Amino acid sequence: MASDDDEDKPLDPAVERVRRRLARFMVINLGILFLAVMAVVVAIVYKLNQLQPSQPRVAQGMQPPSGEAPVEARIALPAGSRLNGHQLSGDRLSLDVALADGGRAIFVYDMAERRMVGRFDIAVGP
Repeated sequence: MASDDDEDKPLDPAVERVRRRLARFMVINLGILFLAVMAVVVAIVYKLNQLQPSQPRVAQGMQPPSGEAPVEARIALPAGSRLNGHQLSGDRLSLDVALADGGRAIFVYDMAERRMVGRFDIAVGP
């Protein structure tokens, strides 16, 4: 068989140099890739260790003094309206409201000041 004889013959010196260069190139690039992946893993582990469990934030001005009843307030919405949803951000409460006339509005209530600070009507169409 001719193919068995070809495998036993030494490579041409020029081809052997190219093969060695390619092997060295591959080893160097795999080493760089390994170092880059390890740097990413170390960065992720570092960030995860730096995160502190977040404490639920109580709105400023809303925390009752110890031993007293919780703070209460009344939020007046238009008659016939229905609350669709709400969102809390700091000491501001955003209320998504379906109005009696079929429209929708977003009301912004400041819990520290205990007053409505904004109303945004939602208009659909041109």
